[in-house]
Amino acid sequence: MSIIKLTKDNIADEHICCAFSDKKCSEGYQAKKDWLKQNFKDGYVFKKLNERGKVFIEYVPAEKGWVPIDAKGYMLINCFWVSGKFKGNGHGKALFGECEKDAKDLKMNGVVVVAAKKKQPFMSEKKFFQKQGFELCDTATPYFELWYKPFKKNAPIPKFKACAKEGICDVKKGLAVYYTNACPFNEFHVKELERFATEKGFKVKVIKLATKKLAQNHFVPHTIYSIFNNGKFVTQQVLTEKHFDKFIPSP
Repeated sequence: MSIIKLTKDNIADEHICCAFSDKKCSEGYQAKKDWLKQNFKDGYVFKKLNERGKVFIEYVPAEKGWVPIDAKGYMLINCFWVSGKFKGNGHGKALFGECEKDAKDLKMNGVVVVAAKKKQPFMSEKKFFQKQGFELCDTATPYFELWYKPFKKNAPIPKFKACAKEGICDVKKGLAVYYTNACPFNEFHVKELERFATEKGFKVKVIKLATKKLAQNHFVPHTIYSIFNNGKFVTQQVLTEKHFDKFIPSP
């Protein structure tokens, strides 16, 4: 199966793997395409299997990434997903190979990715990267890990920025929901969370990380979506009404 690279010229005609059949996420789907088009100029890459499914990888030079890390000269994997019937067929290795080749062609220091201590929803699993030769280089509260694969001896070791280490935000009362348009599900689910959390008696503040600068100085390493309660990080999982009470007790 062939791999397709999205560009400003073909993105209008190609699907972006996530939410393409979910009509309620149509606003976020278009917002993700617009977000990609804006970031292509910074070297952002989206490659996918030429299939109608969730089989893709996104990466960008870390200095241009929407993640609070110091990783000069590294390629940052921003999102990586192989799901359903496509698992176990070597597609993940093939997609990662595209990222690794591009980073080597650009004579970069290596590749870096944010993972978690244990398996977490909406995050890449570290086991895959361990098998590809990645090493742990930093951690952040409560379970975030930074993994890297250097290509050169004496390459600088990436690290999380200090702002993202403690999981404390600047909204000290009530719920704070931060998100970007890097995920097509966010626009719908953030509005839904604001609605049902308000009905449950919570004070809710929604903050879109609309610029790279805001994302690079976020309070946790996961900038695509994060929820805080009374200033403390709760989860990067997109919360539906069904799962909300599991994570956040009544006010």
